[in-house]
Amino acid sequence: MNKHHESTGPAGEQQITLRGPADLADALPYLMGFYPNDSVVMVALHGGQGRFGGRLRIGIPQAPGEWGQVADELAQCLVSGSERREGRPDAMVIFLCQDSPDGASGRQTMERLRPFAQRLRTACGALDVPVLEALCLSDGRYWSYCCPDPRCCPEQGNPLAMPGTTVMAAAATYAGIHVRGTLRDMEARLQPWRTPAAVRAQERALDTAGPALLPRLLDERARREVATETLRLARRLMDRIEDAQPAPPALSDAGDDQLIGSDEAAAVILGLQDRETRDRAAAWMEGPEAQSALRLWRTLARRCVGPYGEHAAAPLTLAGWVSWSTGDEPGARVALSLALRADPHYTFAQLLHRACNEGLDPEALRRCLREAADPDAEQPGADPGPPRVGTEQPGADTKAVQGAGADRGATPLHVRTVRPLPERERRRARAPRPPGAERRKASPGSTRPRLPAAGPRAREARRYGRRGSRARRHD
Repeated sequence: MNKHHESTGPAGEQQITLRGPADLADALPYLMGFYPNDSVVMVALHGGQGRFGGRLRIGIPQAPGEWGQVADELAQCLVSGSERREGRPDAMVIFLCQDSPDGASGRQTMERLRPFAQRLRTACGALDVPVLEALCLSDGRYWSYCCPDPRCCPEQGNPLAMPGTTVMAAAATYAGIHVRGTLRDMEARLQPWRTPAAVRAQERALDTAGPALLPRLLDERARREVATETLRLARRLMDRIEDAQPAPPALSDAGDDQLIGSDEAAAVILGLQDRETRDRAAAWMEGPEAQSALRLWRTLARRCVGPYGEHAAAPLTLAGWVSWSTGDEPGARVALSLALRADPHYTFAQLLHRACNEGLDPEALRRCLREAADPDAEQPGADPGPPRVGTEQPGADTKAVQGAGADRGATPLHVRTVRPLPERERRRARAPRPPGAERRKASPGSTRPRLPAAGPRAREARRYGRRGSRARRHD
């Protein structure tokens, strides 16, 4: 067994010494705030006693052909991030967490992931950062990839400790650290509905609201009205949620779903696709309204069904932002990861995810949003200014996150606005052709008349409806 010591807290606080794979496996959910499923977790260690530093988690790639590239990127990302925060790490610990499909062949899962563990160890070694321990957690047991001694690390693995029965569990409870269940449970609270009848009803509501909303978003005056209507409706829904009786998470989610109608959810989901409307909604990030806002964003994320899956990036990012602002970093990382899964190019989610992982203080963004929501600066529902459709100017929230990470070498990212509708709804949203304007084929030898150059509004309308092209809008 590879014996080493890791401290779970900085000097001056209660410290716990972890000895060997068993203690490391037990500590993992308390380090992450949840039990990671189907995940690779890397943790940086600092100093002679191996103080825990930065940590990184992603889903295990399904294709073994991707393992080499992913291993190199993960090692480089964690080392460079640690250098910006706490200094270069002295060592690493690696966890591969994946249950077998049948729940009875954890050892086969461990052997299947062994090449990935070796690639991760090699990638860290190439950066002169040794891997002190690499563990596989599967089907309630753990295996060490680093220990060759069968007396302490047998082929059949060792059983994981029962939750809540170890010294680490007692210390975490004393420190107020809670494990929120599995990663799969946390993601389930944010993922789209699967019940066919509910999915069809919500999809019909989105199909109906989309064509009516699109022309208004491309009109300067009407766009301001949409922003005001969206925020007012969102506030009413938050008040409705806040008045509901408190309940456990699972029951609370079901109750919130019943409180909000399909048409109401569709109107807010589509309204939040406008960046400035979303930025103003992000101001509900602290105090009593933060929890009702978080419940609303979760509910709306669950309503982004069928072809509207990408539209979940906005409510998921808002859920991640409120979670981070209120101190729930594990919940923030899960929500932001799902937002980037819905739309990998969603700039606000990219910036928040980076800032959260790099340990930045959310107060810089909170201060910026407070100033933007100041009554002397702008009242809710006030004129938000000229339309930003097609522009790349960052909003107040994006500027704050970029500014907070500027000294850490963060790369500036562009911001765009307004998400395209699914294909069938774009066709319904097109304006009818004026009488007498039917398209006619040009006769052979004839000259096609030259049309005047399209203005910015016309170009934008075309780009808005080009789903999947390089001109697509991203937030």
